[in-house]
Amino acid sequence: MSAFKGSYTYSIDSKGRINIPARLRKYVAPESNDTFTVTRGFEKCIYIYPHDEWIKLEQNIRELSPTNSQHRFFMRLLLHQAMESTLDAQARIIIPKDLLQFASIESEVLILGILEHIEVWNPNEYSKYLASQQNSYEDVAQTVLQKKVM
Repeated sequence: MSAFKGSYTYSIDSKGRINIPARLRKYVAPESNDTFTVTRGFEKCIYIYPHDEWIKLEQNIRELSPTNSQHRFFMRLLLHQAMESTLDAQARIIIPKDLLQFASIESEVLILGILEHIEVWNPNEYSKYLASQQNSYEDVAQTVLQKKVM
């Protein structure tokens, strides 16, 4: 089980490669064989899943109904940009150009560990995202972490 956490700022090279930080790589399960699936995330970021976590997500996607138009739309958007990438000798993976454009990434990236996946952001877009939130961290935490009364 992955337990990615933390934030890291890196550069992206001219070939669209980013380094996966060592502190995140240590949480990649050996059965993933340094293989990741890169795809569109929510808001304006890119999601990177190690192979074992991607397989779990695929199992959930397989349970969606092909007769439901929202399910089809979601599957199409998530999967049409999904690409498998393996770490190279310098611990880098390739991010497809269409995903870099989607996330407005040009030279610098903010890499966030989000438990089972990694998010890649344009640092300016992430700052805009945080500024656009209407509730404080404390208010959201109270709502999200509130114990249910039985």
